[in-house]
Amino acid sequence: MLVVALRPRMIGLLVLFLLAAAVCARLGVWQLDRAHERGDLADRQAAAEAQNQGPEGLGALLEPQSTFPGDLVGRQAWVEGEYVTGTQMLVEGRAHDGEPGFLVLTAMRVSEDGTGGASWADLSGAPVLPVVQGWVPATTDGSDPDVDASVLAGPAGSVRLTGYLQASEALGQGSSVPGRTDSISSASLANVWGGPIYSGYLVVSSSEPSQDDAIVLLDRPSIEGGDGLNLQNLFYALQWWIFGGFAVLLWLRLVRDEVRGEEKSADEDPFGALARAEAEA
Repeated sequence: MLVVALRPRMIGLLVLFLLAAAVCARLGVWQLDRAHERGDLADRQAAAEAQNQGPEGLGALLEPQSTFPGDLVGRQAWVEGEYVTGTQMLVEGRAHDGEPGFLVLTAMRVSEDGTGGASWADLSGAPVLPVVQGWVPATTDGSDPDVDASVLAGPAGSVRLTGYLQASEALGQGSSVPGRTDSISSASLANVWGGPIYSGYLVVSSSEPSQDDAIVLLDRPSIEGGDGLNLQNLFYALQWWIFGGFAVLLWLRLVRDEVRGEEKSADEDPFGALARAEAEA
């Protein structure tokens, strides 16, 4: 088979097929770049649309004890209620603009979500909403928040919040420091705060009355782990790479067929095969 593959005609065909495979590979890379570009554009358009929709009552978007739909990530919502005293927690290991710090997490007992209580009418009582008030920096050694503890408490009494929805996180490893956690998991928080509880949480963008300015408000959440790819262009990229692979496989098939053809001719005319072998030698 090696002798056949090294014939000038086969080498010429190999060069031709390799050039075709290289072109297909380049077109595949171009389509992959387009997939990223169009995916990023779609993400920006979705973010702009979510921003322009304005806040809706939380009850119109998400009910307590219900599954959190992925398309709600980053949606604006408003809700009214009271922060539950003694529920405040610091979420460890959360950087902001490259600076280490903590998220300030508090439970809110919801009193109005735009449905007049209809969204939890069949539950055991008013639901608990995990609320991320914002972010605070850590001290130099990263062990504690670099703000006075008194500023971490949310406003007392009835509060109206506007913010962005985010899905509950996976259950973490926990924290050895009391009053801290390493994840915002509704399942874990329900064991501490009780229920009913929402399967997502609210990232505050504004509060009435306002909260302390030392707590830094966060940007609109986005879906973590998103690939930012346009599936149509990604499929085209895969097609081009498959075509390139076919070009190489076609050359191998031609070599194999020619070898088989010569073996068949040798079986039918052994003297002719011997003469061709001597001539090649």
